[in-house]
Amino acid sequence: MDTLLTAEIAANSPRYRRRSSTFIDGVHDVPDEKNSPMAPAQLYSTMSGRLFHSGRIAIVLVGLPARGKTHISVSLCRYLQWLGVKTRVFHLGDYRRATMGPGAEVPDDYFFINASAASVMLRQKILKRCREDIYGWLNHENGQVAIYDAVNPLANGRRSLAKEFAKHDVQTLFLESYVTDDKILQENARSVKISSPDFIGMDPDDAARLYLKRIDMKIPYFETMEETDLNYVKMINAGERISYNNVSFGYLSHRIVFYLMNLHIKSRHTFFARAGTSSQEDSYKLDAHLSEEGADYAKKMSETLLRHREAERAALIAEGGSDAPLKPLIVWTSTRKRTVETAEYLKNKDFKIRQRSQMSQLNPGVCEKLSENAIRRIYPEEVQLHEKDPYHHRYPRAESYHDLAVRLEPIILELEREQNDLLIIAHESVLRVLYGYLMACDAMSIPALKFPRNEIIEIIPASYQNEAKRIVIPDVEPSIIPGSPEDIKIPVAPSGFVSPMSGSGIGTPAEPITNTFTLSPLSKEIFTPSKALNGTAKDSNSDSTPSSPPRKPENPLSRD
Repeated sequence: MDTLLTAEIAANSPRYRRRSSTFIDGVHDVPDEKNSPMAPAQLYSTMSGRLFHSGRIAIVLVGLPARGKTHISVSLCRYLQWLGVKTRVFHLGDYRRATMGPGAEVPDDYFFINASAASVMLRQKILKRCREDIYGWLNHENGQVAIYDAVNPLANGRRSLAKEFAKHDVQTLFLESYVTDDKILQENARSVKISSPDFIGMDPDDAARLYLKRIDMKIPYFETMEETDLNYVKMINAGERISYNNVSFGYLSHRIVFYLMNLHIKSRHTFFARAGTSSQEDSYKLDAHLSEEGADYAKKMSETLLRHREAERAALIAEGGSDAPLKPLIVWTSTRKRTVETAEYLKNKDFKIRQRSQMSQLNPGVCEKLSENAIRRIYPEEVQLHEKDPYHHRYPRAESYHDLAVRLEPIILELEREQNDLLIIAHESVLRVLYGYLMACDAMSIPALKFPRNEIIEIIPASYQNEAKRIVIPDVEPSIIPGSPEDIKIPVAPSGFVSPMSGSGIGTPAEPITNTFTLSPLSKEIFTPSKALNGTAKDSNSDSTPSSPPRKPENPLSRD
């Protein structure tokens, strides 16, 4: 038997062993430990693969439907994986769908407490398969945290589950999402009926009625967590209040509680945009102002984003969705002049701007003023180390992407805490790390992500995973579009000058683009390309001729 999933479930459940593109959240992917043995923010490794001296933990979700259990479990899994804790979510609903097969009808009384004998036997079969995979993963694949996403409505059942895990030397932490706010329930129900696999292809009204019927049938039998003999955390109204009992088995459990204090289950969108180009050669030490091209870009980017949000709301209303006003848009920038001035257009329209010093770009260290040839000549050993591991390697007195990921942890927690729509304007290195967190990219993929200036990247939250799409900014000056190279193999022209690769097709986080690429600025298409992460780039001796005077190659470590 497959120690991760039975053969039948692996064949029928697309949420496991799925190789995602970088425009689909990789939180359910099997990690590639050969190419990326360390997680992006992992501080150390052990022979057993388990961290923080915490042993094996089963986190058991508790709560009625539409309480955000799946969102909480997936978000917690993403954060723990980011820290290097081997974590996997086991959604009981996935096992039900896989066991019954595609197109099979769920028995009418399957979700009822007083179900028929046939439905009870089917439930037990599904539970057995799910728990076998949990034990197989913990025992044979060195898993540390298994998140069991199910309703678990009765106190006696929860006590039995804790005893069962204890027999396998697994500690149990129950996590309940308890909601009394009708607004939160309605928002969650709308989100679930759209994103849950149970309702694919169904009429939205029929899906909503079926979903509410399931909830109504469970409510009379549900018992909230009050067992004093169990370890549990209770999140009330999407993080409005948190209480916990007996959480006393080590650092990792308290780290989990700390993360949950920053988490909420309310839906909001996150946008990533590059800062505009500077008026002179940009460097880490020189904090230059925006150029004219940079100011023009900032205006076009802002106008495109505002039009996109209004168009999305109009489309939602046309489909029968809520006509509620747009959520407020908050803008985060670093403290550098270019990023602050890129947000000026939105500031003048009374949007709230917040500066974050942790969001400064990578420090290039002593190599900042050196050309690529000079770096290769003076530091040949460092160049070899960097080419082997561009994520963890740092040049003398410089930062690595790993250093940046650790530095950005307070930003990540605040990102989870933010309940309004969010625009992040930052250097490309910062966007790579934050995008890597939200989309669960492995460490070795992060340095290769590309963010051309003619695109805004939108992160769309859903219960099972995040998805991303790109919003094209029209009429951006071609010379400032290309993303920067991930390492020192490709020199890049100084900020504000025409790039020798302006037509080379350097790509987005997901897929290469070309200079003939055309797409509506308000396109709603979700991209799931099968191509590699990197866009293809021409050699710097290509036919494209810069319009600016020749200059010596800029050190790529201080890339714009």
